[in-house]
Amino acid sequence: MSQDATRCWRLDTPGQTLVLAARPIAFARGAEDGALGMPEAIYWGPALPEGEDLADLAAAAVIDVTGGMLDAPPPLSICPEAGRSFPGQPGLVVAEADGAPLLPAFRLSAAEDGDGTLTFTCTDPALGLSYVARFAAVPATGVIETAAAIEADRPLRLHWLAAPVLPGPQLADEMIDFAGRWCGEFQPVRSPWSAGIRARDNPTGRTDHSHFPGLFLPGRGATNTGGEAHALHYGWSGGHRMLAEELPDGRRQIQFGHAAGSEREAAPRFETATLCLAFSTQGLNGCAVAFQRHLRDRVVPWPDPARPRPVHYNCWEAVYFRHDLAELKDIASRAADLGAERFVLDDGWFGRRDDDTTSLGDWDIDRRKFPDGFGPLVEHIHGLGMTFGLWFEPEMVNEASELFRHHPDWRLGPVSQIPGRQQYVLDLSRAEVREHLFQKIDAVLGSCDVDYVKWDHNRVLPAPDAAQARGFYALLDLLRAAHPGVEFESCASGGGRIDFGVLSRSHRVWLSDSNDALERLRIQRDAALFLPMAVTGSHVGPRTCHTSGRVLDIRFRAWVAAQRHMGFEMDPRELTADEAAVLREVTGWWKANRDWTVRADILRLDSADPAIIAEQQMAEDGSRFVVFAGRAATSVQISPRPLRLTRLDPAARYRVELINRGDAPGPSRGSPTLKSRPLSLSGAALMGRGVTLPWAFPETMWVLEGVRL
Repeated sequence: MSQDATRCWRLDTPGQTLVLAARPIAFARGAEDGALGMPEAIYWGPALPEGEDLADLAAAAVIDVTGGMLDAPPPLSICPEAGRSFPGQPGLVVAEADGAPLLPAFRLSAAEDGDGTLTFTCTDPALGLSYVARFAAVPATGVIETAAAIEADRPLRLHWLAAPVLPGPQLADEMIDFAGRWCGEFQPVRSPWSAGIRARDNPTGRTDHSHFPGLFLPGRGATNTGGEAHALHYGWSGGHRMLAEELPDGRRQIQFGHAAGSEREAAPRFETATLCLAFSTQGLNGCAVAFQRHLRDRVVPWPDPARPRPVHYNCWEAVYFRHDLAELKDIASRAADLGAERFVLDDGWFGRRDDDTTSLGDWDIDRRKFPDGFGPLVEHIHGLGMTFGLWFEPEMVNEASELFRHHPDWRLGPVSQIPGRQQYVLDLSRAEVREHLFQKIDAVLGSCDVDYVKWDHNRVLPAPDAAQARGFYALLDLLRAAHPGVEFESCASGGGRIDFGVLSRSHRVWLSDSNDALERLRIQRDAALFLPMAVTGSHVGPRTCHTSGRVLDIRFRAWVAAQRHMGFEMDPRELTADEAAVLREVTGWWKANRDWTVRADILRLDSADPAIIAEQQMAEDGSRFVVFAGRAATSVQISPRPLRLTRLDPAARYRVELINRGDAPGPSRGSPTLKSRPLSLSGAALMGRGVTLPWAFPETMWVLEGVRL
């Protein structure tokens, strides 16, 4: 059949176009005349003109055939099919309940083209299978969402189902995915494109520190601020699999789905999580801004969107498990004096929880520590003008707990497994486990005015299990419905569960258990490729960091925390009068500016000096910005190199001022103008030459404010 029978569709956001085409099936056994195969993504890139000839675009995408190839190129469709001799990794690997493998050959049965949405239904009648792919463009954020599902008339065993598969860019030499560890999250890993597969499979059963479900595909020569870039994020909290493959014929494909082995039971239906797509001609920042806006404005279910993000105080690194009412009241009073607006009581308030070996699962207030319940503490906190938050770890259980003594069968996984932090995972796929946890947590939340829950997850699962992730979602959904005014934070030993799936049910993430401001400076910068300020918790830690042993100045600690959703997590009694004054000043600045910084775009700056980690937070309307330039190390050269800004109006003029110029150290003996007064410069000058900041010691921060005149 000729290419003339090809059908095409397109989706658009202001900066990108995705075009899909369904072609006539070639060499199909028993296919009726006119049958179309699975749609293919034939174009994903810069926005196309409104009148683009999509049929000719599809024709232009046809590749040649030569020696050593099949008689027609097997389609790189949205679900590449082994049954059509696809030479790479298929998008679906499925078997009968008894293990007999299936090789479906799908044909397009229906295509629904709505307002910015596309839904494709493909079937294999001989095998009783149907495949559904959904796409939705979100012009307001610049993201395209997509997901897939497979259905049968009987239970099947699923080994792999990719979300709709996208082509990898040809004019790209490398890809960036993200590794990490506890207290060292969001570590970019750059890998070259080459023949074969770059794969990441996360078997831990949660998003995990070492396996963030995101991928950036920079075009050749792209930087943070310029060039083409594609990016993808898979919004799932149960562990993911990602593969980027270059086929022998040169075509490239990107697949995301649940981790291998996640679906442990046969079922008649399976579905992927949502895969978010972004494209930019303005470097990595363009994709980052799309993800930041999409998460903040379309994904997170804010209980009260108009409420300012409150300054946190978390007592964990002040008292750990030692909860004494008089001491906690004193600490709360000091935190409020420093500017805190929410007091969070962390681990240690329940059961007989004096260390991490006992009581997980026993969600009853410890009457040894709180003989009258939380009432006296909450009354004191409210009297200080703060709200009250509470720590839970609902998915876990200690052997030394009443819950485990009564229900050892509720433990997920084999008895022979290695415990983590002296604890095991509860099987949340079981309705009776979720109901028990709901009743216990609901009772605590209903006993006093709790406005915030820090939900922790301090060990990995014994095996990947999608049912466990779905059970977690179900429990969290129940609690949110019962307590719609409560905000939930996703914490998993810090940044071990961060993704758009969990953030569709929560309102903040604890980015890392590291309160080391130097480590945080880097982690926050790289996490901003996906996360906006509004959800990213960042706290001023103790003078001597509890996780690194590093001693850092209060100014640096405070300004690093002020880059994101600010809080404190140290013993305020350790502060000198000068340190307390600095913390009040920086906290006051954060409060005075949060009305616009909470919605600002976080733009990574390309620094000529690798010792400088810098970002520019740009107001939605472009009227103002703030630059945070952190010095992470000693520079190779003597004097600071100019720092170029980004995304300004070249013709406009901006007043730029170094708001903490009083922090200049003694060895800074010169007279750069910003040490003494503001400058008025065009956007063209600020982006073309940049600003010259004063010399500074390592582990310090310059903060530059800009206002459009």
